[in-house]
Amino acid sequence: MNIENEYLKIAIERFKALKRLGDKTINQLSEEEIHWTYNKESNSVAVIVKHLSGNMVSRWTDFLTSDGEKQNRNREEEFLDDLVSKSKLMIIWEKGWNTLFVTLTSLGEQDLLKEIKIRGEKHLVLEAIERQMAHYAYHVGQIVYIGKQVKDNKWENLSIPKGQSEEYLKQMLYKHHK
Repeated sequence: MNIENEYLKIAIERFKALKRLGDKTINQLSEEEIHWTYNKESNSVAVIVKHLSGNMVSRWTDFLTSDGEKQNRNREEEFLDDLVSKSKLMIIWEKGWNTLFVTLTSLGEQDLLKEIKIRGEKHLVLEAIERQMAHYAYHVGQIVYIGKQVKDNKWENLSIPKGQSEEYLKQMLYKHHK
């Protein structure tokens, strides 16, 4: 086992975990709820999905050979809530994640210390992966938070329910000490 390949494996698993949280949240939301905002300055789930996907397609397409901010990306348009359906939202969501995963799985240990550019700024591949992990976690967290607000008492918990931490810990310790 080498650390570089282990890192790539872990990064892919972490991105997959983020995607699962987003998937589980979006699946709970109706056509109307994906457009809900708290106020005019807030983004809806639909807008956040458009932004995430736009970022992913831009950053991860031709990742090693071109700037991560592609000329054809229209970032401002990502913040318009103009998706007409949840099915269209899911197509956009999957396109972004698929672009990310195709690129990540194509990387090898020899790539981690290569330099790439994002908006002209140099980053090591390793640094760019970490930068995007933080960015995507931030926005998936927003999606989950919006989902909780919109669904209220109909929210299907995605992690340890309140008041059940001790029981969960006991289950995990039992599971891993068999």
